[in-house]
This record gives sequence, C-alpha cells and structure tokens, in this order.
Amino acid sequence: MRWHVLALSSLLTAAAIPSLGHAEGRHHEHGGSPDLRVATFNASLNRSAEGQLVAHLSTPDNAQAKTVAEIIQRVRPDILLINEFDFDADGQAARLFQDNYLSLPQNGARPIHYPYVFVAPSNTGIPTGFDLNNNGTIGGGDDAFGFGAYPGQFGMIVYSRWPILEEHVRTFQKFLWADMPGARLPDDPATAAPADWYSPEELAIFRLSSKSHWDIPVFVRGRVLHVLASHPTPPVFDGPEDRNGTRNFDEIRFWADYISPGKRSRYIYDDQGRRGGLRGTHFVIVGDQNSDPLDGDSIPGAVQQILEHPRVNASHTPTSAGGPDAAARQGGANATQRSDPRFDTADFADTAPGNLRADYVLPSCTLDIDDSGVFWPKQDDPLFRLVGDFPFPSSDHRLVWADLEFDRFPDHRHDDDCR
Repeated sequence: MRWHVLALSSLLTAAAIPSLGHAEGRHHEHGGSPDLRVATFNASLNRSAEGQLVAHLSTPDNAQAKTVAEIIQRVRPDILLINEFDFDADGQAARLFQDNYLSLPQNGARPIHYPYVFVAPSNTGIPTGFDLNNNGTIGGGDDAFGFGAYPGQFGMIVYSRWPILEEHVRTFQKFLWADMPGARLPDDPATAAPADWYSPEELAIFRLSSKSHWDIPVFVRGRVLHVLASHPTPPVFDGPEDRNGTRNFDEIRFWADYISPGKRSRYIYDDQGRRGGLRGTHFVIVGDQNSDPLDGDSIPGAVQQILEHPRVNASHTPTSAGGPDAAARQGGANATQRSDPRFDTADFADTAPGNLRADYVLPSCTLDIDDSGVFWPKQDDPLFRLVGDFPFPSSDHRLVWADLEFDRFPDHRHDDDCR
C-alpha cells in the first residue's frame, strides 16, 4: 500500500460487527460519562518468536490474552492504543484478538467490537547492518532500528469504534534522529569529540522512533481527533553514553514539536515526504512514554515536554487505588519515590526503579477531561486478579483512560495556549 501501513477496517467489518460510524451506547463499569473514552494499554502482547502471537491468538484459550481482553471490556474505551502488540504484515493478530477475545465475553464482561483498526510496521527488530551498541559485533536487538529479536516485536495497534480517516494518516517510522534540530545525540565519553557515539554513516540511517510515531485522524461526531501514538524506548539498558535515555527524551520531544505551530514543527517530515506538524485542532497523545515526571531513569524534564506543553490539557491526572496499595505492600524503592503512587501506571522491580507513571492519555487543551483513571484495583478488590503481582496475569503496565469532550472550543481555534 502506498502508506506502507495495513488498515484492517474491511477485515473487521466483515467479522459480523453490526454498527459502523458511531460508538454503541454503554455504561462504564468504572465511572465516566457516555463521551469519548480514549485509553492506552501496554498489554505485553509480545512474544519471543515471530508468528507466536498469531499462534497464541488463533484459539480463544490463551490465558494472558483473555485477561487483557477482560480489562478492555470492563473499561470499554472507544479508542484504544495497545503497546507491545507484535506486528504482522497480514494483520492476523489484530483480527484474531478481536474475534477470539474482544468479541467473546470474558468472565461475564460484555464483548466489545472495534470496526476500525490501524496497524503499521515497527522499527523494532529491523536490522541496520551497523554495530550500534559498539560492542564489536553486528546483529541482535541492540543493532536494530529499535530493540527487538525480530521485525515487529513490541509493535503497536490502534482499535477504534469510530472511523479512521486512512487517507490522512501520517506515520514517522523513518524520520532520522539527526534531522531533529538540537537533537540530544549520545556522546562517547571515551573521546573528546561531542555527540559521537554513532558514526556519521550510522547517523545517516538512524531513525528517531524506536517503534514508530503515528498521527491517526479519527472521525468522531463530525469532528476529527488526531490520535498521536508512540512508545519511546526505555531510558535504560545502555551505558554512560545514555543512548537510550537521550533517544527517549527526543522521542517524547517529537510530539511536543509536532503539536507546536510554525517554525518549531517545520523540520518534521512523514514517511510520505510531507513536511510540517499537526494539521488539525483536536488531538490526544497516547502511549507508554517510559518516563515518570519525578522518578525513574529518564532524563529530567523528558515527559514534562508534553505534560507542560501549552497546547496540552494535563489538568486531570488519572489515578487508582491499586497504585498506593501496591507501593505500600511492595516497599523497596517505592518508599523513597517523590511521585504520588496514585499516579503510577506500571509495576516494576522494587529494588529499582519501583513503580512509575509511564503511560499517558494527554488531550489537547481544546478538549475537556470529564473523568480519567488507571485500571489498578486494590488487592482486596475482586478484579485484582486481572492485574495481580509479579508474575502478572496480564501486564506489568496498567490500562490508562480518559473521557473527553469536544465542546470547549470550535474546530477552527488554533491558539498556542488555550488554558
């Protein structure tokens, strides 16, 4: 396809989905209103071998997939980004997860149907032919465009109950890191030259996005919402050069520049060669950003680039009762953290870094937030079985959601700061 993407709306429409063009009415099990619910979920639906996810989803019996599907059914988002969902070019995994899991009731939760799906290639696992980690050998995940054992591992997918405007999708999989003005290119501390961890030849092919960055326009009640989806690299698994930390910072910065009008976003080009930033009014940034505002290993200020952006509505921070409950039970690094555990979205090792806020749903300031939350029940909640403690029945991340309204500003408003 000319977009080098796979849109599965035709496949899923054929899969006995009765209603197109609008979301069916529903009552949320966990609060909220009948407005637009947008969610992100790093669901850990990645597998160690290529094709394994398709095999696991080919029957309705995979325990982890059933648990992930039940969480989605109980929260019932209208638009959902799933991080760590392995990519396959035929879209089989996307169809099978809908047909064999989301479309079937899980433990009494109502099925949920998504007529529209977007998947596209991920940089993960694609070999570069260079020794990017400078260990003297070429090959393996560290030397791929994004870490992965095979092409598409740790990919992502967007499910929607509203139409995706496929002809207006923009992907930024191939945008080069060196083409970002002022990029934080990693430095080899063993040499005097600056920003020289990667050679000029490597920088000529090195892609900024460890997976991809997507701008997916969704048509909701006569208005266009741009779903800005990504999954920046974890800022760890490197050395003193901090090559992953700097990349994480600039992957987050990409969206901060993209939503800024004028010169700041002019350098950006998409995979079709079109230049410039956001072409619209309403947006929502979604994904596992792998950055906590106060704790963890990301470069200070990394996620603040979008949290504190004047065009972002960060007035309502999603919370849970399970985050504080887990932090208190687990102790360890959690006891010395600065962030409020109500805001945590990921359950990590208690030696370091502890539980963190890593996953975000950040709408534009043209949208009101009616409600939001993190699906993380307390240990004494009957639904705690869906998240659990390590080893997790679903994922080490929690689904994060927000209910949004379009009523605040008209579509033609493009104020830099509308707070």
